[in-house]
Amino acid sequence: MLTNELETKAAGNDVAMAFDDFMQAFEAFKAANDERLESIEKRVSADVVTIDKLDRINRALDEYKGRVEDLALKSQRPALGQTGGMMRSGVALQHKEAFEAYVRKGESGILRDLESKALSVGSDPDGGYLIPEETETVVNGALRDISPIRAIAGLRQVSGSVYKRPFAVSGPATGWVAETATRVQTATPTLEELSFPTMELYAMPAATSSLLDDSAVNIDEWLADEVRIAFAEQEGKAFVTGDGVNKPKGFLSYTTVANSAWEWGKVGTISTGVAGDFPSSDPGDVLIDLIYAVRSGYRANAHFVMNRSTQAEIRKMKDSDGNYVWQPSARPGEPPSLLGFPVAEAEDMPDIAADALAVAFGDFRRGYLIVDRLGIRVLRDPYSAKPYVLFYTTKRVGGGIQDFDAIKLLKFSA
Repeated sequence: MLTNELETKAAGNDVAMAFDDFMQAFEAFKAANDERLESIEKRVSADVVTIDKLDRINRALDEYKGRVEDLALKSQRPALGQTGGMMRSGVALQHKEAFEAYVRKGESGILRDLESKALSVGSDPDGGYLIPEETETVVNGALRDISPIRAIAGLRQVSGSVYKRPFAVSGPATGWVAETATRVQTATPTLEELSFPTMELYAMPAATSSLLDDSAVNIDEWLADEVRIAFAEQEGKAFVTGDGVNKPKGFLSYTTVANSAWEWGKVGTISTGVAGDFPSSDPGDVLIDLIYAVRSGYRANAHFVMNRSTQAEIRKMKDSDGNYVWQPSARPGEPPSLLGFPVAEAEDMPDIAADALAVAFGDFRRGYLIVDRLGIRVLRDPYSAKPYVLFYTTKRVGGGIQDFDAIKLLKFSA
C-alpha cells in the first residue's frame, strides 16, 4: 500500500512539473507569435527566422501538452484487482480465477460452467469467453480516456445486436389561446426510428509461454493494456470518418448542406469563404459564426473537435482586443479552450484543405451516440502462430448521429 501511495505522489509531482513546462512553452509561443505579427505590420511579411522559431515552439507546445495528458491519465488509472474498497462477490472471484486459468493454460471447463449458470447474454464459447467485469470496466474506462469522441459523445449499453430509438423530428402544434376560445386540434408529432447496429471490433495480442507461466505477471492487466490502444485507435477513426459498413458511421460521413438550407438527416456547414484556408482578415470571426450556427440549447455542453495541425493554426489567432482565442487548460488533465469552449483533439479529423471539414462544433453528447454491447470476449488460440499464443479479443460497438441539429461543421471553401 505504501508503495502505491509513493507512486501516486510521484506521478502527481511529474504532472505538476510537466504542466509548468507546458505553461512556460505557451508564454514563449505567445511572445514569438507577437513578434511575427509585429513583423507583418512593419514589413508586410513576417521574418523567416521568426516563423521558424514559432513553428518550433508550436511543436514543443504539442509535445508538452501530450506529456501532461499522458501523465494525468496514468495518475488517474486504477490498478486492476482494486475495487474501491468494496469486497468482490464470490462469483466474481470465481470467474476471475477461472478466466486466468483459461488464459494461462487453456482450461475452459470451469469458465464454461460459470457462464452457463449465469445465463450470460454474452456467453458464446465458440466466439470466446467473457473477460472479468472489472477488466472490462478498466478497458472501457481507458477507451474513454484515449478516444476523444467517446469522451464527449453519448453512450448506451445494450445486450442485443441493434439499438433502436424513436426520435421526434417535429413536435405537435402549439400556441396561445384565450380561455373560452376554440381549440384547434394539434398535429401528430413526426417520429423517425434511428437504428444503431453494433459491429465487431477485434484485436489479437500474442503472448509467449514464458509470459503466461510467470505468476508475477498480472494477466488481466496485460490483456487490458494490449487491447485498449488498438480498440481506441480503431474506434476513434470510425466515429469520425467510418462509412457504416461493418463499422460505426462517423459524423463526417453524413450528407452535408449549407446551414442556411439545413434539414433533418443532414449536417449543416459554415464556409470560411476561402478555399483551404481561414480568411486573411479577422479569421476568428468564422469560428464565432460556427458557434452561433448551433442553437443555444446545444451550446452549453458544446465542444470544438479538430486535429493537432488545425489547432496549431488556430493558436496564432487573436480577437479584436488582442487576446488569444485559444487558451491552455487551467489544470492538468483538462482540455484547452477555444473562445470559451473546450477543444477535443481528434487526429482523425482532416487537415485544413480545399473543401475539408476540418473543424466540428456542437453538443456531441446529444448529437452522436455510441452503442456498446455488454461483454468483451477472448478466444485463446495456441495453434495458429506457434510458439506464440494468440488471444482473439472482440467487443461489439456501433455509433452514429442521433440529433442532426446538435453538430455543425466548418467547411474550408469559398
